[in-house]
Amino acid sequence: MRRGLIAHSKAELPDTVLDARLARLRAAMGAAGLDALLLYTNNTRAAGVSWLTGFVPYWSEALLVVGLDREPVLIAALTQRVKRWIESTSRVGEVIHNPRIGRAAAEMVTARKADAVVGVADLDGLPAGLVDDLRERGARLRLSDATSLFAALRAAADPAEIALAMRATSIAHDALVQMPAQRATLGEIIAAVEAQARAGGAEEVYVAAAPDLARDHRLKRIEGEAALGDTFALRVTVAYKGTWIRLLRTFARNGATVPEEQAAVRLAAAVAELPDARGFARFSSWLVEGCRVAQPLEPLMGSRVETSHPLAPGALVSVQARVEVEGAPLLVGAPALVGRRGEAASLLGQPF
Repeated sequence: MRRGLIAHSKAELPDTVLDARLARLRAAMGAAGLDALLLYTNNTRAAGVSWLTGFVPYWSEALLVVGLDREPVLIAALTQRVKRWIESTSRVGEVIHNPRIGRAAAEMVTARKADAVVGVADLDGLPAGLVDDLRERGARLRLSDATSLFAALRAAADPAEIALAMRATSIAHDALVQMPAQRATLGEIIAAVEAQARAGGAEEVYVAAAPDLARDHRLKRIEGEAALGDTFALRVTVAYKGTWIRLLRTFARNGATVPEEQAAVRLAAAVAELPDARGFARFSSWLVEGCRVAQPLEPLMGSRVETSHPLAPGALVSVQARVEVEGAPLLVGAPALVGRRGEAASLLGQPF
C-alpha cells in the first residue's frame, strides 16, 4: 500500500496529453484489428494505466477497458467509498466497482460484441484467476497478447513524462543532499532521506543501501541497523505522478573522500552512447531500467540481464553502475533520456 499523497495535476499532466496518448492507442488497436484493449493495474504494476489515465492505486487492483469508440472504463475492486477519489485523480469515462473485475470486464465487452478480439497488455503477467474469469464470462472472446503493441506506443517519453521525471529527480536529489550529521546511524539517515522525499511531494519512496562498500557492493532494503563503513551508498527510488526514477550516490565518513566528479563524468560518458552499451565496458557492473508496460522500473539491459530489450530513441530510463575510481569502488546512478535522431543520450540530473 502506498503512503504518499496521490493527486492529479492538470498543469503537470493536462487532459490534452492523455487524450493524445489515447488517440495513438486507438489508432494502433484499429490497425491491429482489436475491438478492445485491457490494462491491468495494482500498486506494483501501475505504470500502464497511470500513463493512459493518470490513475495510481493505493492498493487493490483494477482493469481499464479501452474501446475504439467510447471513453475508457475503469473497473476497480475497491469499494464505492473511493469512487470520488478515483474520479478526481484520473481521466476515465466511468468508474465501476466490482470485486470480480475480470467477470465485469468480460460482460462489458461481450455486451457490445460477443466474439470481440480483445488485446491484453502484458497478458502473461495477468493473474490466472482474472484470466479464468474473463474466459468464463466471455467464452467467445478472443484474447490477444497486446504487450508489443502497447510497449511500442510508450517506448519514447513525451514532454509531460519527461517533466514529471525531472521533478521526481529533483525530489530524490534534495532528499540525498539533506544528510544528517556524520555520526548519524544508517537508520537515522534513511529516515531523514525518506522524510525529505515525502515532504517534497513523492507519491512513494524506497531507499536501498550498501552500508559498507569495502565489504559488499549489493544494494538492499535495510531492516533494523547495519554498521556503516568509511564509504557507503544510498539509492532512492521516487514515484511522482505515476513516473518512477532512481538516483544512486556514494557517501564518505570518517575523513574518507569520494571522487564524485570523476564517477559522474564516467557515468555521463557511458550514458551518452546509449542505446549502444559499449560505454559501460569499463564498469564492474551496470543496469538500465525503464517502463515497457506495467512495471514502472523493469530491467531492460545490463551486465546481469539475460534478455535485453532495445531502447527506443527518446526512451526514459534509470541507469546505475559500479565503477572503480582511484582504486575505490563507487556506486553511481541517475535517470537518463535516450537521444533522438542521432543525439547523444543524457542524464536528467547529476547524482551528486
